[in-house]
Amino acid sequence: MKYDKRSMNPLSVAPMMERTDRHFRYLMRQITRRTLLYTEMITTAAITHGDRTKLLGFSPEEKPISLQLGGDNPLLLAECARIAEDLGYDEINLNVGCPSSRVQNGHFGACLMAQPETVARCIEAMQKAVMIPVTVKHRIGIDERDRYEDMLNFIKIVSDAGCRRFTVHARKAWLKGLSPKENRTIPPLRYDDVYRLKAEYPHLLIEINGGITTLEQVQQHLQKVDAVMIGRAAYDNPYLFATVDQDIYGENTIPPTRHEVIENMLPYLEFWLGKGLKLNSISRHLLQVFVGQSGTKAWKRHISDNAHLEHAGVEVITEALAKIP
Repeated sequence: MKYDKRSMNPLSVAPMMERTDRHFRYLMRQITRRTLLYTEMITTAAITHGDRTKLLGFSPEEKPISLQLGGDNPLLLAECARIAEDLGYDEINLNVGCPSSRVQNGHFGACLMAQPETVARCIEAMQKAVMIPVTVKHRIGIDERDRYEDMLNFIKIVSDAGCRRFTVHARKAWLKGLSPKENRTIPPLRYDDVYRLKAEYPHLLIEINGGITTLEQVQQHLQKVDAVMIGRAAYDNPYLFATVDQDIYGENTIPPTRHEVIENMLPYLEFWLGKGLKLNSISRHLLQVFVGQSGTKAWKRHISDNAHLEHAGVEVITEALAKIP
């Protein structure tokens, strides 16, 4: 499938390990209905050999949703893409941006930027296997291979294989010497390289990622590129997205209050507690909903002190909510 500009989603929440699980995505859907959401990165090996229901399950309310895959084997990636399409995912995204040593040892993530032909074969195999879009998330470069021309060579080879949408983290990655966390902050942001890429390849859909924390910044970037991806700021302040359905998507709807967001989560919490899930598996995602508001410390403290207890139920959340003015 090829994207056209009208089908492009202009805003997304980045895939984040141990953060963007199904429960956080369900929370985000109480705040924004339209923003594109991603899974955590899931490896082809995990899907092939693991519990697919646990790994890939999602609620219909979470759509539109993209599955981010980690891997370098075209056949396995194609198989996983087919599984995802059958389950109802809206998009497949290949991780070519994660610099962690564990990911490098598996021979995928950012290290694949040095092997654009491998990425191209992976994209080609997945596109032949499914009708939904197949996209790539990558860095502007790695190690000493970080010139604009190096990124352009990567883009050209992968786009020739049929990829039309690229999410560009506007920092290079050091594969040795920096931790994944340091790789998100230490290499300088190079937004101009991403803008230039869009200007020189207008037929491609270019999404920018890295260091974006406000909706004002989102609007500025959208003057130069097709879409914006927000990472840590979405987790640290999920209510940042309360007005995006109106401001970015032009919908005529009233944003929910923070209290309404939490109240809308209560039946969901009851459902999962009834299935034996521990409260803190979901409540950990709720801690930042009142960030910057009066009472947020009491809110977080009450949940942190009680949600892990053996028989903790929804009352922990309602009691915490009562501490917010």
